[in-house]
Amino acid sequence: MAASATVSQFTQSRKLLAPSHGVVTLFGYGIAVNVDRGHLILRDGVGGIRREARLARVRHGLRRLVVIGSNGFVSLAALRWLADQRAAFVMLERDGSVLAITGPVSPSDARLRRAQSLAHHTGVALEITRELIGQKLAAQLELLQSKLPNPRAAEVISRMSEAVNAAKTHDEIRVCESQAAAAYWSAWRNLPIVYPQKDSPRVPDHWRTFGARISPLTGSPRLAVTPPNAMLNYLYALLESESTLAIAALGLDPGIGVLHTDRPNRNSLACDIMEAVRPNVDALVLDWITRGPLRRAWFFEERNGNARLIAQFASRLSETMANWRSHVAPVAEWVARSLWTSAQKPRTTVHPSTRLTQAHRRAAKGSSFDPHHERMPRRVTVCRNCGKEIKAGDTFCSGCVPEISRENLIKAAHAGRIATVSDEAQSKRAATQRKQVAARRAWNPADKPNWLDERTYLDKIQPRLKNITVPTIRDVLSVSELYATNIRNGRCVPHPRHWKVLADLAEIAEGAPQPS
Repeated sequence: MAASATVSQFTQSRKLLAPSHGVVTLFGYGIAVNVDRGHLILRDGVGGIRREARLARVRHGLRRLVVIGSNGFVSLAALRWLADQRAAFVMLERDGSVLAITGPVSPSDARLRRAQSLAHHTGVALEITRELIGQKLAAQLELLQSKLPNPRAAEVISRMSEAVNAAKTHDEIRVCESQAAAAYWSAWRNLPIVYPQKDSPRVPDHWRTFGARISPLTGSPRLAVTPPNAMLNYLYALLESESTLAIAALGLDPGIGVLHTDRPNRNSLACDIMEAVRPNVDALVLDWITRGPLRRAWFFEERNGNARLIAQFASRLSETMANWRSHVAPVAEWVARSLWTSAQKPRTTVHPSTRLTQAHRRAAKGSSFDPHHERMPRRVTVCRNCGKEIKAGDTFCSGCVPEISRENLIKAAHAGRIATVSDEAQSKRAATQRKQVAARRAWNPADKPNWLDERTYLDKIQPRLKNITVPTIRDVLSVSELYATNIRNGRCVPHPRHWKVLADLAEIAEGAPQPS
């Protein structure tokens, strides 16, 4: 079936195929990954729009090769090339689910795997579960308090966090985690989702809010029906991939979990480890949807209502894999150390190696691992009117600025006209007029010096007022800024009661020389 003509898979600026943040994402039809004369050849595309890259073994910058879909081929030589370069291969279904993962192979210790399989009997599984879920709930609580103030949900999560620390069984922890999740996602439910004004007629009503995390199509988060939930599902798939690669690198079995039960074709331990990092993914999506609009062209809706990401936008999200890798690494190594404590081993045996964070080597050099050192890819900023991609910090593109400015000026002028005839404005004007009339009546003309007449004001005082600021004139005369401006520029002659004050301000006295 041909690709829909209404779903643009490429833009002119994204036709180049090169690693970005260490990631290359292939999508479309006729995907090809093979080796030619020692170079890794990558090809993908939709229809007549094709992309191709040729990567040498040195300075290629590739850390992750992500393939979305199953239309194409990957040669054995290409998998060997990736293994030699310690780059991972990740294959995702078009709905974001993980199909296959291969990564660098490291030596493993059978004693660590045996300790992993016996973790439920030794009690280590409960300790690991309590710690992972505790980290997750603490991060969710911090996210709510800082970005989504919801005292009721925060109170539930705080209470469940304390219950997790006191839990004696896995079932108790699962109940606490599920109740905390219900409260957590309830705080997201009515979060408004903004789209560019020109996309608004094409946006379904249920896309205008975050909605429920549970999809009505499946009764689970799978097959999301709103764009933000589709983004979460895809990013969680990337996080699961990084968790699986981290576990394999440490010599553990991704399928033997401590919290998630054993199921066919599920990496239960990877699902366990990623629980502690999920709030970091949530924070990215929350930042994306609150700081700017989402383009309608980034998503499409299938016939059953499933909201999906177009391949180009999914490729942008894939560039975050390095960030998830840095967050997963210390969690995975902590799990490995915890399992190692229960393994039967000689007393002289050291702790398992820290292949992911190089913590042992860093400690010897007096440094530490920072999971936040990876630079997050720039969030795509789009014009709030037309949806065109713009540089960070801008609100509208150059083509929409004149139109928006004109509309804003018209609205401001209309609001100003309404404000000038309001009861409050008329009351203020009446009070000012009464104050000025009272001041004129209280002024005694005999208090004005004989030498200070209108001619003197115009010839001697007025020229020197141009060297005095408008706020100064306004404050000493207790008049409006507009009236002070007119006095300074000579557009009006103030009341004679003001002449003496202005003469002192301009440093003019009786017998002062005529200005040149």
